[in-house]
Amino acid sequence: MDATALTKLLSPEGWALLGALPPYEERQALVLAAGLRAKGVDPDLAAAALTQSRLRAAARAKFGDFADGMLFTQAGLEQATRLVVAGLHAQRYLDAGSTRVADLTCGIGADALAFAGTGLRVLATDVDELTAAVATVNLRHFPEAEVRHGDGLALDLAAEGVDGIYADPARRTRSGSRVFDPRAYAPPLDDVWALRDRVPAVGIKVGPGISHDGLPADAETEWVSVDGDVVEAGLWFGPLAPAGPGRTALVLTTSTSPDGTQRTTSHRLAHRPGDDDVVPDVGAVGRYLYEPDGAVIRAGLVGPAAAALGGRLLDRTIAYVTTDSPAAVEDDGLAAGIARGYRVLDDLPFGLKRLRAYLRERGVGRVTIKKRGTAVTPELLRKQLALAGDAEATLVLTRVAGRQRALVVEPLDRAPSVARPDGADPRG
Repeated sequence: MDATALTKLLSPEGWALLGALPPYEERQALVLAAGLRAKGVDPDLAAAALTQSRLRAAARAKFGDFADGMLFTQAGLEQATRLVVAGLHAQRYLDAGSTRVADLTCGIGADALAFAGTGLRVLATDVDELTAAVATVNLRHFPEAEVRHGDGLALDLAAEGVDGIYADPARRTRSGSRVFDPRAYAPPLDDVWALRDRVPAVGIKVGPGISHDGLPADAETEWVSVDGDVVEAGLWFGPLAPAGPGRTALVLTTSTSPDGTQRTTSHRLAHRPGDDDVVPDVGAVGRYLYEPDGAVIRAGLVGPAAAALGGRLLDRTIAYVTTDSPAAVEDDGLAAGIARGYRVLDDLPFGLKRLRAYLRERGVGRVTIKKRGTAVTPELLRKQLALAGDAEATLVLTRVAGRQRALVVEPLDRAPSVARPDGADPRG
């Protein structure tokens, strides 16, 4: 979207057209575009409106019903914080006693929306003029929010009465490729966290792939997942990290009740300076297998996760935990709120012929393949197995005691569907 397209969308005709479009469907887009042209709608306006309709449909995963009243750029949507996570960001500032937060890199305004929605006064800036304009539209209902086009790092924070700083530096190049070096963020990460000398309450959203090496010792670094998808890491300083520095994993699961009410459950696992390092045992495959959430793995907290599950690792370098008895499952379906659980039905040495025969004997025609610690390509293996049948199975390809194994497992919320032909328990 360029400035001309935005101007047309914000005209009375454009806004009315955008509001009148039906829910976006990819297969109907060309037909709808042709229909708008036949009605004499300006082609550029029609294209801009259809693009926004497509982006709004994609944005519902992050913003829910709020997406229907927002505008987006493709890059802005990709980097925007999910509303459920932005709300937790806002809560940190509220708990810290902040009253006026400077969002130095506001993008389309996702975090600023959550800040203003909780009553915080917000000064949002972006160096891109079009993006700042889009944020102004998205924050139009909040008098608590002011959007400016400019460099947030150039703000006179004291003169502006800012007592909290938030930034989400750009982590993509103009061509769209990801940037992994924090020094190449826009603005560079060092320049942002240096602001904590002026305003102690500093929060910075970073990519979840950020290395542990070089993280500031005075930060709480928190990795966040939503419904199993690791969506971000955050660096929190001063009063925004009341429990002190360290590494934490925040696991969020969402659900919708029959009456349409949205519900979010959260579980946090942490390691603070001074905590004893947890070195879990390594042992044989038990009756149950647990896959720690990705946020737990990214935070380097597999050891504490194994302790919380009462289990041991299959291999010192692989994030699978096994137990001989089931761990308590929360109402979000996660054991201890941090791991997905499976019942182990069988444990086989890995070999294509052996595995193919095992599955064919049990009438398995569909397999879900999970892997860690092996070079096997699931797509290629699935073709090589050439299975046919009505049953389905889940395979975990991994390393146990230095040897490649294939574990046949079932999610704990399902009854076993792969059994021995004689009906015996495959685990004995």
